[in-house]
Amino acid sequence: MHRRRRTALAVLAATLVAAPLLSACGSQSHPGAAAVVGGERIEVSVVQARAADVRSAQGSSPEAAQLVNKSGQLNRAKLHGLIFGRVLDRAAADAGVTVTRKEIQEMRKANRAQQGGEAQFEAMMLQQRWVAPDQIDADMRQEVQLPKLAAALGADLGTPAGQQVVGEALTKASKALDIDVNPRFGTWDDQKMQLGNYSAPWITQVTEFGPQDSPTGA
Repeated sequence: MHRRRRTALAVLAATLVAAPLLSACGSQSHPGAAAVVGGERIEVSVVQARAADVRSAQGSSPEAAQLVNKSGQLNRAKLHGLIFGRVLDRAAADAGVTVTRKEIQEMRKANRAQQGGEAQFEAMMLQQRWVAPDQIDADMRQEVQLPKLAAALGADLGTPAGQQVVGEALTKASKALDIDVNPRFGTWDDQKMQLGNYSAPWITQVTEFGPQDSPTGA
């Protein structure tokens, strides 16, 4: 299940890259905000706190130095995740999709079993996705949400046509939210679901259905 979702997101990202580029313009009109999404602020302090949680978890790992070295864009990664989460929430709401606590726990259970236990699962999330243990449920929520969105749209994420349908829904939601990013973090691209040139490192590039540009994900 975990592997299938990563592949679907990667192919979806490649499809998004194929579309014309439209970049949101960041501004200095919201001091203290890392971004404003749908009129709601994402504070710099929130981004920094989430990054600090990851750094703390990394510091407790036997591979601390390696983990820190590989996550140099951690603040941008956390802001990217917060923005994408709100875009996905908007697209899901527009499609009438909801996610229950039970579904999140079932998804977490399935991923935990695939990794061979809770400790192994948490280690994988920290290493591959830069997600601290207390941030995992939010990530699992998106794992539930994306395929449910696809189903509500009558789209098959395993096909280019289905990926395009979901990509168009996400782009529509992103534009509707009028995302304004603090220039220190870059700018948000409605088409690519990407913050500047930051690309989520855990998304595997799939080239069969798109160009060679670097993709992004949740």
